[in-house]
Parts: sequence; structure tokens; C-alpha cells
Amino acid sequence: MTQRFEIGPRMSQAVVHNGIVHIAGQVADNRKSSLEQQTKEVLAKIENLLAQAGTDKSKLLSVTVLLPHIIDFDALNAVYDGWIDPTNPPARACYEARLADPDLRVEMTAIAAV
Repeated sequence: MTQRFEIGPRMSQAVVHNGIVHIAGQVADNRKSSLEQQTKEVLAKIENLLAQAGTDKSKLLSVTVLLPHIIDFDALNAVYDGWIDPTNPPARACYEARLADPDLRVEMTAIAAV
């Protein structure tokens, strides 16, 4: 059985299939805020989607981070490291990439077990 959460015209924000939740790229709503604030907002969105799917960040399997400026890597990690479950850290990749809006400072996708 497949479950979809926060379904929109183009995509679902999360899809659960075979006990795995796939979370779409999450960005901050407040696009004028700092990298740290945008990171906190994105992580809160991921946490909310995980909860809707019946799981939590301790069950994260992987996280992909997109930064338009890789120089922001340390600032991102300062927030991320305080959020992630240190007992169950997921696999993670971080890439420098141009995002859809020049005001966006970070985008993340995630995969977790349910």
C-alpha cells in the first residue's frame, strides 16, 4: 500500500511505500531569512512530514542537502548537528547546486523507515 501526504498538483511532499517514507525537497517559506533560520525551518518541515508518516528522525536512512553556496557548509552543520539524532545518524550527502529561487539558502530531501 502506498500513502501520500500533502498532495499537490505536481507532487506529494511525502510518499510512504513498502515501509519507507520518501520526503520531497523541502525549502523554507521565509526566503529572506538567514541560512540558519532556513535550515531550522526545513528541518521542522521534515520532522512534521516524518510524524505524518508515522515515524521520526531516529529512523532517517538518508538526507540529501543542497546548498547554493558550499561555503555555508559549516553554518548548516551548526544547526543540523543540533537537530539530528546522534545515536542514529543517517547517511548524508551535501551538494552545491543552484536552487529554484535565488533567496533560498538550503533544500533537503530525506528517506526514512516507518
